[in-house]
Amino acid sequence: MADNNQQDIESTPVAQQSVPNGSAQGKENIANGHAPEPAQTTAPRIPSISAPSDKPSLADNATVDGSTTPVKTPFIHPTLSSTRATRPPLTADQQTKYNSLLNKAQFWPSVPTTSKPDAPDSPLTDSERQWLTRECLLRYLRAAKWNEAQATARVQATLVWRREYGVEGHTAEYISEENETGKQVLLGYDNEGRPCLYLNPHLQNTKGKEKQIQHLVFMLERCIDLLPPGQETLALLMNFKESRKGEGATVAQARQTLNILQNHYPERLGKACVKDVPWLVWGFFKIITPFIDPTTKEKMKFDEDLTKIVPPAQLLKEFGGDVDFEYDHEKYWPALNSLAEARRKEMRERWEAGGNRVGESEEFLRGRGESVSVKDEKAKKEKMGNESLVVENPKLRRTPSFQDDVKS
Repeated sequence: MADNNQQDIESTPVAQQSVPNGSAQGKENIANGHAPEPAQTTAPRIPSISAPSDKPSLADNATVDGSTTPVKTPFIHPTLSSTRATRPPLTADQQTKYNSLLNKAQFWPSVPTTSKPDAPDSPLTDSERQWLTRECLLRYLRAAKWNEAQATARVQATLVWRREYGVEGHTAEYISEENETGKQVLLGYDNEGRPCLYLNPHLQNTKGKEKQIQHLVFMLERCIDLLPPGQETLALLMNFKESRKGEGATVAQARQTLNILQNHYPERLGKACVKDVPWLVWGFFKIITPFIDPTTKEKMKFDEDLTKIVPPAQLLKEFGGDVDFEYDHEKYWPALNSLAEARRKEMRERWEAGGNRVGESEEFLRGRGESVSVKDEKAKKEKMGNESLVVENPKLRRTPSFQDDVKS
């Protein structure tokens, strides 16, 4: 389902114990906000990055296990000096298109289970409804250059793809062997708070091409789990210094990966920094360049001074930073997945507290700002001029259906 207007790449899933999705039981249950309680997990409690002041209370550059020299587990949050650019407010036309897409998404009762023409439909799960955030819908609208029909089709296509590809079914245990050599490492944040995903092709340890792509999708999902409030994009840092012929992706693999990233992770790439590119890899880049979206090309940087992009205190030494990192799969892999699982659990709890809304705010889900339920109540209060109208605590309420909101 390629789109000539595809935008850039933008993050399968879950840690060793996934949160159950739960099935939507028709409009009545959705309206009443009934949802299953999140699963109880045995993952260790990971410190939260959430803070009303948007400044973590933890020590700067804290890691999951407290390791420093060498670092062996992921950093818990960006440096305190990181800043995130803010997007300009929507124009009146953009707001109208967003409202229309949100209205449609509120009423999607089901989607096909696969992309086959005769595939049966099944109801949207709670995790799929949670995935349909305000920012998610806006990313697809921007990727479609604000063509609402295209954005609608692309969101629905991604919902089907996520089911068919098994994004929520690839466990940390299943993917584990792919990362035993540390060929992909999620560690640290850049100057704008983007999670940094390091790709090391020279550490390739498997031959299953399809599972290698599943591995990349899994790590992109973990990047999304660890995004701080207010940030939607990630940074890719690729090191080809020791790569030899046959260790990199094939052209077919690259095309499949680009198709997944451009169609199903739009507006997710903030930076793509490539280091020490040998002539063989340069040739590979020239071959795949026609398949890369122009917006993505603009975000690709070759052999740049990465200390201007990533704080040295969270940048690996081989990329010019100060971080002495030692990959130990037995320490890093469970730490990464426990941290990501804790973030997902926190977001799920906030989503339920806010009323199980399609179109929920990602900032609220990540621990900053207000739920759309509270904002809606405040807007109604301001419009009605009723000072006695009480804004309910989102933890104690379930919002009405979208139909009731429209009637109000």
